[in-house]
Amino acid sequence: MARYTGPSTRVSRRFGQFIVGSPKVFERRNYPPGVHGPKSRRKLSEYAVGLAEKQKLRFIYGLLERQFRRTFAIAKRERGVTGERFLQLLETRLDSVVYLLGFAKSRAAARQLVNHGHVRVNGRKVDIASYTVLQGDEIEMKAGNSSRQMATRAIEETRAHVVPGWLTRQDEALKGTVTRLPTRDEMEPAINEQLIVEFYSRF
Repeated sequence: MARYTGPSTRVSRRFGQFIVGSPKVFERRNYPPGVHGPKSRRKLSEYAVGLAEKQKLRFIYGLLERQFRRTFAIAKRERGVTGERFLQLLETRLDSVVYLLGFAKSRAAARQLVNHGHVRVNGRKVDIASYTVLQGDEIEMKAGNSSRQMATRAIEETRAHVVPGWLTRQDEALKGTVTRLPTRDEMEPAINEQLIVEFYSRF
């Protein structure tokens, strides 16, 4: 399945809560999008609830099913609570960290910055969006006019954006540091990761 490129507000309406896009244009309604669809939300089966939760998280991070499932498989093999570790792996992707530092207005924009070579990790160019950052890593914008202008503009346009406690940002240097791994309460609050774990356990 290809990455979704349609209207972001449609995704949010599909799940009845803000997922991606701009929260300013999200209008909560008690029925899903579409002219011919049902005008009320039907009660979902356990399978459908787990599938919906998985799809929500996929849309938030903008991943293909294959990438998403691979990340879950890694989390399942590692020590700790699978669901929480899964969220950590998603949150510490390089594109996600660039977004959380405020260097881009969305995860999609952050992915583009990374893919186009505008981001350095520990002084080395990394153009792989799925690259996992570790505690102590330094993320900075490349020393070039276009790179720094894009990051500066994003910071100015998202002044209300709060950098999470597990990251620190130096505004003038356009640099951020991963001080530690995020805890559960610092990650996506609208997701019930246990439903996703139970969903994948069916296969």
